[in-house]
Amino acid sequence: MPETTNEIVKATVPDTKQIRELEWIEKLTHYMDNLVRVPGTKFRFGIDPLLGLIPFAGEIITLIISAIILLALIRHGTSGKLVVLMLSNVAVDALVGVIPFLGDIFDFAFKANKRNVNLLKQYHHEGKHTGSGLKIILGVLAVLLIIIFILIFISYQFLSWASNYIQPKLF
Repeated sequence: MPETTNEIVKATVPDTKQIRELEWIEKLTHYMDNLVRVPGTKFRFGIDPLLGLIPFAGEIITLIISAIILLALIRHGTSGKLVVLMLSNVAVDALVGVIPFLGDIFDFAFKANKRNVNLLKQYHHEGKHTGSGLKIILGVLAVLLIIIFILIFISYQFLSWASNYIQPKLF
């Protein structure tokens, strides 16, 4: 079983151009997610969480870099399910990353790019994540619809309470 990145790349993609591209993606992912090791620990982080400390612009830059990595990974042949899983990693990283303070802490722990590279390796070597992503998409849509209905209900209840509590006094 291949262990190093080069062995994995060569085992899955024989084309030299694709090998170089996957090595480049692996290197960029390393810079984004695992560049620096905290001394005395196994904890690593890259420039992704550091860029995330820059309000607004940092999250946009990291989202663009993650999208480039994602598109490059998809070009190497993936299933619909794998694409949905990869998109969800990038979406979670982007959405939670915009929350002040919490998003900054989250960026140090959640490594979307590394997760996506690992998903691609699992897909090619272990045959995981095959099939359609339709069930995942439908599940996410169902959860979103439930959340929307709950928010509408809460808003309606609040507006009903507010309209009864604050009655305009005409005379």
